[in-house]
Amino acid sequence: MVRVFVVDDQELVREGIVALLGLQDGIVVAGAAGDGGEAVAKAPDARPDVILMDVRMPEMDGVAATEVLGRRLPGVKILMLTTFDDDEYVTRALRAGAVGYLLKNLPAADLARAVHLAHAGVTQFDASVAARVLAGQPAPGPLTPRETEVLRQIAAGASNKEIAARLYLSEGTVKNHISRILTRLGLRDRTQAALYARDNGLL
Repeated sequence: MVRVFVVDDQELVREGIVALLGLQDGIVVAGAAGDGGEAVAKAPDARPDVILMDVRMPEMDGVAATEVLGRRLPGVKILMLTTFDDDEYVTRALRAGAVGYLLKNLPAADLARAVHLAHAGVTQFDASVAARVLAGQPAPGPLTPRETEVLRQIAAGASNKEIAARLYLSEGTVKNHISRILTRLGLRDRTQAALYARDNGLL
């Protein structure tokens, strides 16, 4: 069971998300909060695996709360769920440590799937957000078969240690592969690499 904590300042929306997730297989709602400050106070005791975090909220917004909770609960995956399709929020959320940025127009089944994917460490973005995150990147260079396999592992949410174990490589070699992948594809970080892999059918 994946334990989920829901953070949204609109009570009706928050209760709706809680109710929808409560009906989904493999998910239990561990708690909820009405703003970032309340989330910071309550989430540690709720012991969630995934936090669904709204972005724009009073007192403490979702990005600030993500930064704090990311430090206090390093094993928890925080997935932004919002109505605000805004580049600045997307950038700030990723820098704060969010594992994805989705819009609230998701069907219940898709939201449940997003929770399970977040728990597995898979980076996720709304299609329109993903297009803009990758916009302006240079044409990709060719990857070797080994680099392609490393890229698939990144997109699946694997750590360098996990990639090394799965592909029988040293962690240093994995780091070198990742550096070459980012350079050849003109990407900034692992998040963009994961997006590239998903958009190009490598999962």
